[in-house]
Amino acid sequence: MTPPVVLVHGWAGSFAATWESTGFPALLSDAGRSVIGVDLLGHGQAPKPHDPSAYDDLVSRVVASLPDDGPVDAVGFSLGALTLLRAASSRPNRFDRLVLAGIGRNVLEPDEGQTERILAGLDGLAPPDDNEARLFAQYASGPGNDLVALAAVLRAHRPPIAVEQLAAVTCPVLVIVGDRDFVYPADTLIAALPDARSVVLPNVDHFATPKSFGFFDAALEFLDALPG
Repeated sequence: MTPPVVLVHGWAGSFAATWESTGFPALLSDAGRSVIGVDLLGHGQAPKPHDPSAYDDLVSRVVASLPDDGPVDAVGFSLGALTLLRAASSRPNRFDRLVLAGIGRNVLEPDEGQTERILAGLDGLAPPDDNEARLFAQYASGPGNDLVALAAVLRAHRPPIAVEQLAAVTCPVLVIVGDRDFVYPADTLIAALPDARSVVLPNVDHFATPKSFGFFDAALEFLDALPG
């Protein structure tokens, strides 16, 4: 019996906005896979506290969604992918395969100024030429989002992922990243994982990644969930 597939969205997304809207869960269902959708704390249908310290641990909510009867496959985008990495490093026996989209060099080479730039964008204070901050602010303004909660997610204290943690992720991993994504390339991440390979999506930026056909094809093939 094939394991269920856990889907975890990125910052300012949700299971409905990031995954259901694209039809990706339906494709998995058509292939006979059951789907577990997770809304991270501060997003979607989850509680949305305004205290940054509430978001220091995003892993627990993901782990709480896992079934008790064996490991799962999991797909994460951006913050969701980072959260799955943390979960798999501490509980490697809970995961069969991981698809991690929209992460790459930022895992081991974090942009120390990015958070402040995104927060400035949320406040309307980002420089006009900072397109990345502007796009994050636009993404955060989606229906049902709580901007104070989303800012608190960014302000939380979550230490960078260490190489030693990545070495504990023993399951097969597929990293999918667009070549126009600010996190591209993923070479350092792939090298640090025991069993990983990558797919590069040409002419795809960060926010387009989970909606691209290249992502669908690569993820479904990796999960043995192609139609037919």
